[in-house]
Amino acid sequence: MADSRRWVMLGIGTAAQTAGTLYLYGLPFLLPALRRATGLPLWELGLLVACPSLGMVLALIGWGVVADRRGERLVIGLGLTGGAAFLAAAAHAAGPALFVLLTLAGAAGSAVYAASGRVVTGWFAPGERGLAMGIRQTSQPLGVAAASAALPVLADSGGGPRLALLAAAAVCALTGIVAALLLVDGPRPGTGAAPAAAGSGGAGSAGAGSGGTGTGGARVPSPYRSPTLWRVHGASALLVVAQFVVGAYALDYLVTERGWPVRTAGPLIAGAQLVAAATRVLAGRWSDRSTQRLRPLRIIAAGTAAALGALAAAEALHAPPAAPLLLVALVATVSWHGVAYAAVADVAPASWAGRATSAQTVLQNVAATATPPLFGLAVAGLGFGPGFAVAALFPLAAVAVLHGLTVDDRPPTRPPGDRPDRPARA
Repeated sequence: MADSRRWVMLGIGTAAQTAGTLYLYGLPFLLPALRRATGLPLWELGLLVACPSLGMVLALIGWGVVADRRGERLVIGLGLTGGAAFLAAAAHAAGPALFVLLTLAGAAGSAVYAASGRVVTGWFAPGERGLAMGIRQTSQPLGVAAASAALPVLADSGGGPRLALLAAAAVCALTGIVAALLLVDGPRPGTGAAPAAAGSGGAGSAGAGSGGTGTGGARVPSPYRSPTLWRVHGASALLVVAQFVVGAYALDYLVTERGWPVRTAGPLIAGAQLVAAATRVLAGRWSDRSTQRLRPLRIIAAGTAAALGALAAAEALHAPPAAPLLLVALVATVSWHGVAYAAVADVAPASWAGRATSAQTVLQNVAATATPPLFGLAVAGLGFGPGFAVAALFPLAAVAVLHGLTVDDRPPTRPPGDRPDRPARA
């Protein structure tokens, strides 16, 4: 099998996840337009933009089971096209129906998060998963960047939020069809196939060697009998609180508190998200080369807390650096995802890959669902400064949860001279 094939599969999976991110995480950029169109208070609008995250929480584990059993191509194709259909219906809805349809769109679109993780664990060896997961996780800042640049402009062009939602639905439908046609499922444990990146300890051998539930293998014990995965999941959920405090309200903060025009704030946030995408790749590569996978994650979490603390202080003092510090916080709060997902892939056997990555995303989305409305209430009562200060405590708590934890049963890099199609070394 050609060495480049794994990168093609990673590219398709990343593109699919980027398309889903347009609405799964991009709706906060419609907050100013939704305020005008609906007249809802900020906390209700926070609940509205959290509806896709709620749908993800409800459906992700189920999609992970389907991905483990039936493959990534089916799951991504069905999820994105189904999400597009619900999103298009939501564009023409109002009242409670809008909340319900956005939740259903999130439930359908969450399939891409369950399945694209399997693309990495199926095609890449452990020593490359930090880089591969970092690339995969660029989908979130890239999708958010596209949403911040395009959705507010579409909504302000005369079509309102409806036009923005329909545009996102069209992108998802097209990408889902392409993925269904071109994506190739990664090798499964016990099938005798090795992933294209079959270095030492590759995903194809991991499940078979540990008695995976693939064909002819014994059942693998649940990795959740150990607290390791739970601690990685918990720390990730704490980091997501900080991410969604900044990400969900960055545009609203710049427009309503700082008086920036939408057409200036949106592209600037998009630029910050592009920088964040690059930092995800760099952080993933850093974790591959580090002797401890989680050491970079702890350092990033501490840096995130520092960035939010500085932002809170600047806002409390009404200092001009508040806006630049917001952009720094935007980058810091999203740079850790690839490292965390690579840690999950290191711990979970191949036959649990879909469920483990789904559980990681579910717990993150529990936090993501609760954060926008609760932070909206905090801002209404206390203001943005104290809200940012409270948010800084969550990444500090993540550092404490990860203290002393290691997940490193892996080679740091591919052994020199190993060919991708060469069997794993003993």
